[in-house]
Amino acid sequence: MMATIRSRNTRPEMALRRALYRLGFRYRLHDRKLPGHPDLVLPKYRAVIFVHGCFWHRHSGCRYATNPATNTEFWERKFRENVERDERNIGKLRGQGWRIAVIWECALKGDNPEVIADKVSLWLQEGGSWLEIPDPLRNG
Repeated sequence: MMATIRSRNTRPEMALRRALYRLGFRYRLHDRKLPGHPDLVLPKYRAVIFVHGCFWHRHSGCRYATNPATNTEFWERKFRENVERDERNIGKLRGQGWRIAVIWECALKGDNPEVIADKVSLWLQEGGSWLEIPDPLRNG
């Protein structure tokens, strides 16, 4: 079953990509030269976007970040390593001067991709250094 889980071109990622493209944004995908291979790279804005799955990247307090009931040691280690790797990659990208957005899978459920794309558009144009949707204090 694990072999069927994709790390690229996931439904949430594709939904956000389509919405941003409709707004006129052009981007590169999964740039292997950058730490963490961000899902979207917008060189014009010196910005990268990660579309994180709530389960795999442990979206704190989210109902989709469940814990498997079996083999708990394995899963705890796997999740901890994922979160640590995310933090390392974001730190490296910040050190290289990139602006970073993390869009959580739960924020893109339903009709939200257009709403999220509008928020990302505003963030890109205003020049903020960090964006996280949904905000960890207001989980979706």
